[in-house]
Amino acid sequence: MHRSNSATRPLRAAVRIALFALTLLGPRAALAESTIKRPGAHPAYVFEAEPHAIVAPFDDFLPGAGFRGTIELVDNGFVSSINNTVGIGFGADWIKDHLRVPVVMQWNFWLTSHWSVFGEPGGNLRFDYQGKSSFHAEPALYVGGRYAFSDSVALTLRVGYPTASVGVSFLL
Repeated sequence: MHRSNSATRPLRAAVRIALFALTLLGPRAALAESTIKRPGAHPAYVFEAEPHAIVAPFDDFLPGAGFRGTIELVDNGFVSSINNTVGIGFGADWIKDHLRVPVVMQWNFWLTSHWSVFGEPGGNLRFDYQGKSSFHAEPALYVGGRYAFSDSVALTLRVGYPTASVGVSFLL
């Protein structure tokens, strides 16, 4: 398949970068102390800004770029006995012939001082602009993780429906 080779290059490159980073950071992370049972033991922030590279596996693996912003709504999330936060995420993802505007609830679980994971249920407004312009709503469901280089910068990987992304998060 000739088109899939060139279309999947950005995804393969992103996966290689993420795996390389995990290889370098793995031994250090193994020594990290768990913070999941310590509510509030995470970076203090009110907004997460995340530029990212994106691939749309449900749209012929088309590559793109995007931005996600998340506002923290609850510092000690739905489960008061664990280290979790809840926010609302929104953004824009540009892919070859369309734009997606995601709106999601982000539930974060802060596992160690360097690692966190999250789930994001929500939806997208999709604007198609090739040929006849149109837009429609579609569901969105993502899971992801972050490796924090510091209290304010992290490598972020997100996979799900309808896209996958790798980017850098700035916790502000």
